[in-house]
Formats: sequence, structure tokens, C-alpha cells
Amino acid sequence: MTPSGGHAYLLDNQRPEAGQRFDALSTLFDPTTFRHIERLGIGSGWRCWEVGAGGTSVVSWLARQVGPTGRVLATDIDTSWQTSSPRSPVEVRRHDVGVDAPPAESFDLVHARLVLVHVPDRERALQSMIQALRPGGRLLIEDADPALQPLLCPDEYGPEQQLANRLRHGFRSLLAERGADLSYGRKLPRLLREAGLRQVEADAYFPLTSPACTALEAATVEQIRADLVSANLATNAEIDRHLANVAEGTMDLATAPLISVWGKKAQ
Repeated sequence: MTPSGGHAYLLDNQRPEAGQRFDALSTLFDPTTFRHIERLGIGSGWRCWEVGAGGTSVVSWLARQVGPTGRVLATDIDTSWQTSSPRSPVEVRRHDVGVDAPPAESFDLVHARLVLVHVPDRERALQSMIQALRPGGRLLIEDADPALQPLLCPDEYGPEQQLANRLRHGFRSLLAERGADLSYGRKLPRLLREAGLRQVEADAYFPLTSPACTALEAATVEQIRADLVSANLATNAEIDRHLANVAEGTMDLATAPLISVWGKKAQ
């Protein structure tokens, strides 16, 4: 899977660990996402565009909120995890938000989570999403800011935590090499205001310790194992030792802060 800009996406959805990552991300971040969308007033009949849908949890929840009179367009460069049926308000469409023109229709809500940080042409992607909003429509973008909190173990008190943080540094290096902006999340409030959105607000959610953090780390490191080794960022023995440490469940593992930013298109 190759997103816009020609960079191979590090966290390919075709890999067997992708489902485990989707489940962990849903557990960690769905409550935050749903709280924000509810605050924006979603209801029956709304038209929503879920950008970079990935897994199914957000799309399914949106479909329940908008009901049979609403519509949910779920797009991604890899739609293999998405399904739809004739009775569902969900339409699945392959679409690269950083390259392709926005959908011709307009939406009450456009949402993307953990998407734009990976898109090389983020400016074009953001403009595409805003263009697709109806007048008065709402945009919600949620993206990580790994540079704001770069550690897997903020409490680095022993060799297990030191190894964990070294591997997390390697992961960040691989992301940056593929065009990810590791400080993108903090820029979003300014970018939405500069794009003309109104009533811009933001908050951040920072999971520090949970079983989902452990599951996410195990799946992510296994998925990028070959990349870490080939880039001389870690050996297989070090990765095995780290995964064994993670499996013990005694380390306090964190994620990068998820920064949620929302605004309203002018009427």
C-alpha cells in the first residue's frame, strides 16, 4: 500500500497485525471520538465523511447515529476492512485524501483520526476535507503528536523501560523517513483557523497505562520488526526481549497524545 508521495506506509493495513492494532486503537480512542462527535450535534439524517476509515468501529457508530435517513461515506486507500450492505447508510469508497478530488457531495460532518499525520500532502488533504463540508458543517480532526511526548515509558526507571524507549525512538525515525509530521497535532488549531473555520477548539487525550496500550505496542512492534532490523535500529533479540517485557504487563506504557481539533465552516 503506497499513499500519496510514493512513500510506503509503515503500518500497512494488509499486515496480519492490523486487526489487533485497530482493536486497540478503538478501545483507546473511540470514547474520545464519540464524545466529540456527540458534542458537535450529530443526529438522524446527518451526512458524514469518515476519512481514512481503517477499521470499522467509528463507521459503524456513525451509521447508528445518522440512521436510515443519513449517510456515511467511508474512504481509505485500502478499504479491505470495510463492509456495507443495501440497507446500510454506509458507502465504502477507495480514495486518497492527499491526491484525489474531494467527493462531489457535501457533508454535515467530516472526520479523520490518525490520518493526516501520515499524508505527505497534508495541506491538500485538509483543504479537500473543508471543501467537502456544507456551509455550517463541522470538521473534526484527531491526530497524534509524537514529538510532544516521544516516550513509550515516561517513567524510565530501569533497563526494560530504556529498551522500550529506544525502540519507540526507532519507530518515530521510521515514521519520519516516510513523511510523517511528528509534531502535526499541535499545529491543527492554527491550521483550521487559517483555513477559515470558526469556533475552533481543541483538547488532548493521553493514555498512560492500560491493557490496550500493551496490545497496541505488541502489535505495532511485531508489524514493524523487519523495518527496525533492516534499518539497524534494533536486533531481533532486542525486539524479542522487549515483546517479552511487554507481555509481562508490568510496564506503564503510553501513547503519543491524541489531539482533537474541531471547527465550523462559515454559513
